[in-house]
Amino acid sequence: MTRTRLLAALVMAPVAISAILLLSTPWITALAAVIFLIGLWEWFDLAEIDDTLSRTVLLVVHAALMVAIVWASRTGGLGATQAPMVLFKIASLVGVIWWLLAFLWLQRFNFASDHRTYARMFKLAAAALSVIPAWAALVWIHAEGPIGLWGLPDGHWWLLTALAVVWAADSGAYFAGRKFGMLKLAPRVSPNKTVEGLIGGAFAGVAAGVGFSLLAGATTDQLPWVALVSFVAVLFSVVGDLFESLLKRHVGVKDSGHLIPGHGGILDRIDGVLAALPVFALGKAIFGF
Repeated sequence: MTRTRLLAALVMAPVAISAILLLSTPWITALAAVIFLIGLWEWFDLAEIDDTLSRTVLLVVHAALMVAIVWASRTGGLGATQAPMVLFKIASLVGVIWWLLAFLWLQRFNFASDHRTYARMFKLAAAALSVIPAWAALVWIHAEGPIGLWGLPDGHWWLLTALAVVWAADSGAYFAGRKFGMLKLAPRVSPNKTVEGLIGGAFAGVAAGVGFSLLAGATTDQLPWVALVSFVAVLFSVVGDLFESLLKRHVGVKDSGHLIPGHGGILDRIDGVLAALPVFALGKAIFGF
């Protein structure tokens, strides 16, 4: 399994990095929307929305909301880099608040687990509050910043930094957990996650955040704040990961899908990203880096 995961990562990573750095914000906006909507479709499985028509309608509604945010933010053109980012910022703040509530949900394993209509409604609301703010935060980060290293906008490098924090934390947690893991982090929700894995992931995520932020133009004075925001983003990414695990436990499945060999579905790959991006975008704005 480790070899399969590694091979898949070696294919996905260069493609993702190239897209983040080389594509303009309007293209990233559309590409991210497609990826997040695929993850949302998988979320509908976890919410036990079995009817294809209902799932399609829900997907179209979320896509329409994304389009509406872009349309309402435009200023004389379609380029997202020219758009005032107010709606994207508000959505990101909503995302941070939601994930704090999701942390409380994790303390109540049986909440919304009985497969009734109200349980599905809670999980569908959770889907919207997870996917839309994360997409908005991604666009916000990518769109801002002057031209920097190699003639690329700093926002492109900052988005790569934000994602590198999550990727590094995920890998660090995986290997630290396998090597040193003894203390279970949340045994009922995700038996394989350990405290040692969390610590290893936090170190890896912060290191990646600080290292990649230098490419994004961070100054020496800003590095402590970058480290702090990266650390908090790692913690939020763990909440996102655990929350998806909770949903999977409720319906008795191991993966959200099977699109990515060794990694499961799209949602399995972006669960931590969904929670980390809003907090990274908000932290970046608060501390001004």
